[in-house]
Amino acid sequence: MVEVSVIIPNFNHSAFLKQRIDSVLNQTFQNFELIILDDCSTDNSKDVIKMYSSHPKVTHIVFNSVNSGSPFIQWEKGINLAKGEYIWIAESDDWCEPSLLEELLTGIKKDKDCVISYCQMYYINGDNAIKWQSSHHCLSEIVDSKDFIEDYLAVKVSIYNASMAIFKKDMFNNISREYTTYKFSGDRLFWIQIARQGKTHISGKLLNYFRKHDKDVSTKAYKSGLNFIEELKIVNWMYQEKLINDATYDQAFKKQYKEYWNVKNSIDPVNRNLIDPMFRHPLSSKTNILRFLLPAMWNAYKKRK
Repeated sequence: MVEVSVIIPNFNHSAFLKQRIDSVLNQTFQNFELIILDDCSTDNSKDVIKMYSSHPKVTHIVFNSVNSGSPFIQWEKGINLAKGEYIWIAESDDWCEPSLLEELLTGIKKDKDCVISYCQMYYINGDNAIKWQSSHHCLSEIVDSKDFIEDYLAVKVSIYNASMAIFKKDMFNNISREYTTYKFSGDRLFWIQIARQGKTHISGKLLNYFRKHDKDVSTKAYKSGLNFIEELKIVNWMYQEKLINDATYDQAFKKQYKEYWNVKNSIDPVNRNLIDPMFRHPLSSKTNILRFLLPAMWNAYKKRK
C-alpha cells in the first residue's frame, strides 16, 4: 500500500512542469503514488504530462475538458482519487529538494496527534532568482492546534503554499468544502480546518522552492482586491468559531486594513464597494478601525511618495 499520495494540479505551467514532476519522482522516500491533474490548459502541458503516462509511480492522469475555475476544486478531485495515508499537494510551478518527503514524514510521525508537517521555502521569481526565504527558530518542533492557529495562521500565514506541506488524509473528511469556492485564500481556510484537528510539525529546513510569476492566481487576486474579501471572511470565521481571541482578531483585522489602504485606489470600484463595508463592521467590539485608520492612511501616503 502506498504511504503518500502526491497530487500535481496543473494549469498552463508547461514551462515549469517537467522540473516539478522530476523533483517529485526523485524523492529519497519512494513509497508514493503520483496523481497529475490538468485543468484544461491551453499551452503544451498535455504533451509534457503524457511523457510520464507509463511511469510506474503515476496512478492517475486526468485532463479536464472544461476549466474548473478554481485550483481548490482540483485539490478536491485529487484527494478523492488518493490512496495514501498522507497527502502532498505539489503545485505545478514549484519544485523541491529530494529529501522533502522524507523530512516531513519523519516529523509527522513523531507524534500520533500530528496532522500536518511542513518545511521552509525559498521564494523564487520567474527568472529563478531567490527573493527571500522563510525560516523557523527550531530545526524540528511540534505545536499544539490552538497555538499553531493563533501564531502561524491567524495573522501571518506560515504555510505559504501547499508544496511545502503534507497532511493526514483522514483529516480531510472532517472539513467544510467552502474552501473550494475561494479563488485566492482557499488554501488558508483549508489549512486552518486541518490544523484545528491536531498538532502540526514544523521543520526548519529549507526544502521547497515557491515560484511566483505573472501567471500565478494570487497575483491576479491582489490586483482585483479579491484577496481582501476572502481574507476578511476567514478572519471573521475564525473569530466566530472561537479559534482566535479578541487580541488576535484585532491584529489580523488591522493587518488586512493596513494592506488594503496601500492599494485601495488601484482596486476596481465594484470590489471596493464590497470591501469597505466589511472593514466598517468588525465582529469584535474591541476592534475600532478609527484607532488604526490614520496610521494606515499615513503608511499608504508614504508608499505613494
